[in-house]
Amino acid sequence: MIILPQASSPLKGSRKYEPDWATVAPKRILRHADTKNDALAKAVAALQPGDKLVLAAGTYVVERMWDIRVSGTAAAPIWIEAEEGATVIFTRPDAKQNVLNIGQGGPVHHLCLRGIELTGGSHGLRLGQCREVWIDQCHIHHTGEVCLSANSANTRRLFLTSNHLHHGGGHGEGMYLGANNGEFVMSESVIALNHVHDCKGSQGDGIEVKQGSWGNLIAENDIHDTQYPCITVYGTAGKPVNIIERNLCRRSGDHNIQVQGEAIVRNNVLMSAKGSGLASTDHQGKTRNLQVIHNTIINTGNAFSGGSWNGREGMVLANNILYSRDKNAVHFANGSDGVVITGNVIVGDGSKKGTVPGRGLADFVNATWDGEKHDVRPVPGAPLESADPRMLVPTDFTGRPRTKPLSGAMAR
Repeated sequence: MIILPQASSPLKGSRKYEPDWATVAPKRILRHADTKNDALAKAVAALQPGDKLVLAAGTYVVERMWDIRVSGTAAAPIWIEAEEGATVIFTRPDAKQNVLNIGQGGPVHHLCLRGIELTGGSHGLRLGQCREVWIDQCHIHHTGEVCLSANSANTRRLFLTSNHLHHGGGHGEGMYLGANNGEFVMSESVIALNHVHDCKGSQGDGIEVKQGSWGNLIAENDIHDTQYPCITVYGTAGKPVNIIERNLCRRSGDHNIQVQGEAIVRNNVLMSAKGSGLASTDHQGKTRNLQVIHNTIINTGNAFSGGSWNGREGMVLANNILYSRDKNAVHFANGSDGVVITGNVIVGDGSKKGTVPGRGLADFVNATWDGEKHDVRPVPGAPLESADPRMLVPTDFTGRPRTKPLSGAMAR
């Protein structure tokens, strides 16, 4: 069964990427400026529901294993924030422990960490038994391992928003969410508005969501210069699909996006990957129920590769711009029986089913094959009005309404 694209993200309103309790006012505001070892950890451990702890500028060093275990409620969250305009740094003297853990030793909920810089240590920030935890506007960088992880316990309703992540060590991921083969699962979470780059470890995915994690929204992230894919998403094991939308991904040493299945991938701009712009194949699960709709993919290599799409249920490739300079616009290595292919505009070799030809980079305001220029708004006269109206997504990469049946991520 083909499910038509949803009109908007599953979260509604102008604050669609924030938790329901985002605007709850604190009951008590506390201020902390003591940077001496362990003073901060003790101050955090004493917080009660409704407290906001405001941190003065400085470098706070916690030398022991630090695990935040305090929880608020929906009516009285706990807030830990940098003072407005202040640079607040959490670090530790070595990589024997993570800089900060939340919920490693027990459940944590209704907690917000905002505006903090974390550097050094092993993992920068590790989320354990967490639900309704909001990590917002934090800067995590130059860590010994992954910048931010949630792979040691099941997590639900995480909100990872507007963070800046780069230069993780070890495997080098920006975010590692869920665990291999569904051992731990992240569900119903939001990963949005993050800037992730220079993930150049032994692996180096930008944002990686593991097998079995489900119902998550990955939206409006700017991800570039990664060694592995900018975004890697596995399957949901039959649970509600993940949505990957309005992301800008470029200059990957692998694929820009690699997605196994059980997802809606729409309104993304993908440019300049050493592998494919978007690749999909079996990995820890079977490819199924995957819709790739209204994306703009520009690559010197293959634009789209569907290695395991043949004969699989719920597979859609519709209304995309797929431009390859040197290889295939559309590549199905093992066939495409049963795949809905319609409304795509292509440049390059490969299958021509469900496609019409475009002109190349002249169709865009200012785009280059290397991704340095990525203004992919259509120019007047570009032959892109080929979208199948049955698969039309009402809004574009920027959230503007579509007034014409243009393929790709951008309206005119």
